[in-house]
Amino acid sequence: MIDAHVHVWTSDTQRYPLAPGFNPQDFWYPSFSAEELAQLARPLGVERWNLVQMTWYGLDHRYIADTIAADPAHFVGTGVIPAVCDVALPGPDATMMALAQQGVVAFRLRGRSTRPPLGDGEEWMAHPGYERIFAAAAAHNLGLSFLMSPADLPELDRMCGRFPEAPVIIDHLCILGRSDSTTAELEALCRMARHRRVMVKVGAFYALGARTPPYLDLLPLVRRVVEAFGPERCMWESDSPHQAKAPHSYEAALALIAKHATFLSLDDREQILSRTAEDFFFSRRKLGG
Repeated sequence: MIDAHVHVWTSDTQRYPLAPGFNPQDFWYPSFSAEELAQLARPLGVERWNLVQMTWYGLDHRYIADTIAADPAHFVGTGVIPAVCDVALPGPDATMMALAQQGVVAFRLRGRSTRPPLGDGEEWMAHPGYERIFAAAAAHNLGLSFLMSPADLPELDRMCGRFPEAPVIIDHLCILGRSDSTTAELEALCRMARHRRVMVKVGAFYALGARTPPYLDLLPLVRRVVEAFGPERCMWESDSPHQAKAPHSYEAALALIAKHATFLSLDDREQILSRTAEDFFFSRRKLGG
């Protein structure tokens, strides 16, 4: 099985320094290394992982890049790219292509509601930087992994219409269930299925709904999303390490799909737990693949 979204870092700040302004006190936990992740997940049958760049490393991707280089059969990465309007940094599309050569084949972006306010309007991606990001994603099959809420979907819908070949991944079920989500918000997410290259990460259960294992209250949400997108565009994620810390557990996150989602066939479960992430993250690793 494949975990499509985990965060890892090391306590070795000499070898892997933190970005200016960060210090080890900012860490969620003293460490959550790739080795610790593997020790946690492998006994449960999870063998491969998509490593999502940590905020406190900034644009320095050496930790996940080194981890991927040491074991490319089991690790792939999702990186971050320069701010779209910071002329002191390289163009976001150039950064995407350079990192893709190191096994970083997706890039995390934030919706307007999940980042600091910038005073932008409803079309918050109406900027040349975002145009270059979507164009590079479409040309080179690089994923754009969005942390966003339902309020951000109209602008994503607009950009997906303009760049239909750009692979887009909506993280954490669009954080539906983090607060009192409505049926209209769920249906707004499901309407994004009309864009054939939009996928959804199904996970971060610790943060949604009742936030209590075994998370059975989330099954109707999972069912509706899978019905809309099909299992082939849904991929399971744990969003560890938060998911792995008591009272939550890695096992409980896996079990919601593997055991409790009885509306899924065995083939559907295999698709969500493995093949969707396999097809996107691992079956083509190099730029242009």
